[in-house]
Amino acid sequence: MLGCVTESIQIVEVAPRDGLQADPADLSTAQKVDLIERLIAAGHCRIEAASFVNPAAVPKMADGDAVMAGVPRSSGVSYSALALNARGVQRAIAAGVDEVCGVVVASETFSQANQRATIAESVQRWRAISDAARAAGIKTAVTVSAVCGCPYEGRVDSGRVLDIVSDLADTQPDELALADTIGAGVPTQVGALFAGVAQRAPGIALRGHFHNTRNTALANIAAAIDEGVRIFDSSLGGVGGCPFAPRATGNVATEDVVYLVHGMGYDTGLDLDALIDASTWLETQLGHGVPSLVAKAGGFPH
Repeated sequence: MLGCVTESIQIVEVAPRDGLQADPADLSTAQKVDLIERLIAAGHCRIEAASFVNPAAVPKMADGDAVMAGVPRSSGVSYSALALNARGVQRAIAAGVDEVCGVVVASETFSQANQRATIAESVQRWRAISDAARAAGIKTAVTVSAVCGCPYEGRVDSGRVLDIVSDLADTQPDELALADTIGAGVPTQVGALFAGVAQRAPGIALRGHFHNTRNTALANIAAAIDEGVRIFDSSLGGVGGCPFAPRATGNVATEDVVYLVHGMGYDTGLDLDALIDASTWLETQLGHGVPSLVAKAGGFPH
């Protein structure tokens, strides 16, 4: 029944990093900071603001230091950044991030394409990143990506995903996320994975990251909610995707997720009308439309 739930769901806004890194537009640092300010005005308190990876690999994220220097340091707003190695985490720390995020890919072929490392090497890199972040007093979050499918290998074995989760859980991250990086997953698969992860990583907050490549992201979020997950990534307008996965467009749109979970009776602290306005503004900055359906149709009173 609508409105019968009193729990909260937290949305981590990833448009400034995961959204923009694969978009054909090339926004300036000032435009990225403007985007972040609009996200804060809509109620966001957790924003993935930058990436500290090799700029040759992801050139659109080369201004991470400048973005972090320009963001408003509003009370209660936490900024996270992606780092994939020791140099990256040190840059992130120096830039003043509040949270460092890492990624371990659940397929060997995709791991080589995405990080130029084996799964085992990526886990070891994460251990070093985690140690450095903790020494600096910064929170840590690690994502296991491509958990539902790989663009090169096809379906990914759930046992492999859970074994990676066990290795990462040993580092005691503040959060552990599962990412359907190419949008291949379906609700039954997602539900089973999170049920398994809850057993392998007891006491660690779980997070979901879903792409809407095949129009299953919202259904997968609902399945994850059923398994107790209360933190989700989303991207304003649904912009972005993975630049290393062929045809893997489609971060799930923040507006669409907020409409869904508000209708289910959960609170996010986000203003849907303000998000729609920000999404419309983002279209003008990018020079093209965004995939979000709620941005096109508008909200509807529940």
